[in-house]
Amino acid sequence: MTTEVDEAVPFGLRVGAGYAWRLLLLAAAVGVFIWLVILLKLLVIPLMVGILITALLWPAFEWMLRTGFPRWLAVALSIIGTLAIVTGLMWLVVWQIRMELPDVQASTTEAIADFQAWLREGPLHLSADQIADYIVQAQNLLQEQGQALWSGALAVGSTLGHVVTGALLSLFILICLLADGAGIWRWTVKIFPRNARPAVDAAARNGWKTIVNYARTQLFVATIDAIGIGLGAFLLQVPLALPVAVLVFLGSFIPIVGAVATGAIAVFLALVYNGPWIALWMLVVVLGVQQLEGHILQPILMGSAVKVHPLAVVLVVAGGAMIGGIPGALFAVPLAAFVNVAAVTLSSGSWRTGAVPHGDLIWSTVPRPRQRRHR
Repeated sequence: MTTEVDEAVPFGLRVGAGYAWRLLLLAAAVGVFIWLVILLKLLVIPLMVGILITALLWPAFEWMLRTGFPRWLAVALSIIGTLAIVTGLMWLVVWQIRMELPDVQASTTEAIADFQAWLREGPLHLSADQIADYIVQAQNLLQEQGQALWSGALAVGSTLGHVVTGALLSLFILICLLADGAGIWRWTVKIFPRNARPAVDAAARNGWKTIVNYARTQLFVATIDAIGIGLGAFLLQVPLALPVAVLVFLGSFIPIVGAVATGAIAVFLALVYNGPWIALWMLVVVLGVQQLEGHILQPILMGSAVKVHPLAVVLVVAGGAMIGGIPGALFAVPLAAFVNVAAVTLSSGSWRTGAVPHGDLIWSTVPRPRQRRHR
């Protein structure tokens, strides 16, 4: 029953106002959620790290369970194997840095001196005071831009104790998820109303499968990026090729921009140590690997894995970096993929079929809630 006031307001304006206050309410809810995440970042970031590492280890862990390994042995082998691989890579990185760092430092000092001489004697004819002013401005710019990256890198904590605590908490979460993921999920499902449990269960199953596919695909993409750029640096005799490859591997977990940002370090090292022509070829290698990732690996592999358009990937990575720095950029894509798949599962009503994605052993012992029959 409409009133005279409602009839006096145009229908389009009433519809727009209805959409507006609902969107404002949703925006307020999202804002409160983001505020809580930032407030509890010392807990949220280790939780997200633990979930992402679980997704990375899941294919190998699942294979061990299917071949008859006891769960406790599969958990132990997964964690010990991961720690052994990480420790071995770190040892190789430290070894090569210790071997080549003195030469790199000497070449850097020489390159800076040559560049300053070119600024004074070249076509620019800059004075020593002008060069000093430009150096100070560049240092200030790097310091201002680096503060955001540094704050994002230290989002787990500003002290060594916070970082160590976050790492131990992530390890504990990883062990719990591998050892008793089904029990944790059974308890989580009971939080929701009984009638909503089948939909929540199916949405989470599909979302988890998407995160596992994302982690597996991103691991493959990061490996290709690291091998391509690291091998190019090695063949061009750029120093610190192995540390650069490891850095590219880690940076590639931030889609689209990670490989380019870390590959720029290889270009800089080539410019300082090998000269402009080798640096130019190193730049060609970095851009070539990026083109391979951007036009083949990301659209084909990542698009089918996370079912998110590349434009949406760029936007969520940028938004995550603005909100949470490096951790925000790292977790933006898997979180967006999970939300997207869960929302599609709920809105499409596919959860009513009771279909469960294959290979989701983390949910294997979860009893599916019974749906009430309506007479």
